[in-house]
Amino acid sequence: MNTPIRGLDSGQLLLIAAAGLLAVAGVAYTAAVGPERPEVAIGFGALIAVGELARLTMPGNREVAPIGAAAALGYTLLLDMSGVALEHSAFQVVAVISVGMIAGALPHLAVGRPPRLDAVARRLLTGALLAFAFRPLAGPLSDFTRQVDPVTQQPDPNWWPALAVMVVLIGLALLADVLIAALLRAEQVRTAFRVAVRDEINMAFPLGAAVAASGVLLALATHSMDMVALLVFAAPLLVTQVAFRKYAGIRATYLQTVRALSRVTEVGGYVEPGHSRRVSRLAVAVGRELGMAEPELLELEYAALMHDIGQLSLRDPIPSGATVLTDPGQARRIAELGAEVIKQTGVLDRVAELVRRQCDQVAEEPPVSSRIIKAANGYDDLVGGSTDRDRAGAALERLRLGAGVEYDLEVIDALARVIDRLAPYHRL
Repeated sequence: MNTPIRGLDSGQLLLIAAAGLLAVAGVAYTAAVGPERPEVAIGFGALIAVGELARLTMPGNREVAPIGAAAALGYTLLLDMSGVALEHSAFQVVAVISVGMIAGALPHLAVGRPPRLDAVARRLLTGALLAFAFRPLAGPLSDFTRQVDPVTQQPDPNWWPALAVMVVLIGLALLADVLIAALLRAEQVRTAFRVAVRDEINMAFPLGAAVAASGVLLALATHSMDMVALLVFAAPLLVTQVAFRKYAGIRATYLQTVRALSRVTEVGGYVEPGHSRRVSRLAVAVGRELGMAEPELLELEYAALMHDIGQLSLRDPIPSGATVLTDPGQARRIAELGAEVIKQTGVLDRVAELVRRQCDQVAEEPPVSSRIIKAANGYDDLVGGSTDRDRAGAALERLRLGAGVEYDLEVIDALARVIDRLAPYHRL
């Protein structure tokens, strides 16, 4: 798998264990009592498997399977088919989701692309929560959808009670999913829980809402279209997923391009090897410490990677590329030239502005990201790749001497907390 077991934190392990127990219980119960309408279970399980096979990684390293999630949701919300009520239990829903996920993961495992266990466990747990909340209500709700007009003896279905229950329970399930994801992310990236919740709402909730709408429509369509609804809905869902994959690919290409561009200064001997990467990682860690949102962190990462690209214009390189030791005027010119280079991309104007203002004094009110880059760059110029605590302490004290004028005191304090947490076990 992408993350070895020994690299998982306690929250991930607990989530995986809970999902594993649910899967075993669901499969065992279904095997013991026998599956209800096995042909329906097989059809939805196959669509879940296709969704897991076509899973993708979204920005923020979020693994998602929209088609599989929509199919699982549709199977959970099924009320009837051809006028016959469907009475499969929540345990059968869990079993179908589990088997579908495993079947979809097998081809990936065969070629060495295992899924992230925590992401799979979270999808299964969220589906199970909704199933155990909704399936006990499925029988009474299906009575409304199959009622007959007492005068004309014609079908007179009333879907509003079922829709109301579906919307409420799906909303609660999405909220639970956001909270679980935020708890895991807060522990993984060392950010505040409230910040992680905000990021999950902004980044993951829109996709979750689209999946929820697809699942509800799939469940409703099956009422009149039977199993044909699976084929009808699979095509547009696949097209939508292709669009998501292209979007994620573009974002990944941007970051790879920026990383490659940032290495030009290292290859040319203008800065020490690894300097841009260390400054970027340190800056992002400080940004998280200060509660910055994920889109802001992405811009910060881009700007930090390319903060020294203006040094390519120098006829005589600065010793070790340490702009913290050079003349402030020259450092400002380097920042401005770097910003002009970045602007030539035509798509990173905001990043260019962050790079341009990284040498502004505090009184000039530069953006927070620019202040962070200046502090992280100054620290790495003084410490480099060393993990010596005394050297780190001396560098922080030197930066504090310029607090309030050259450096933002709040940023320096956040930088000190990050350094204290990372050293001596991690090397940026």
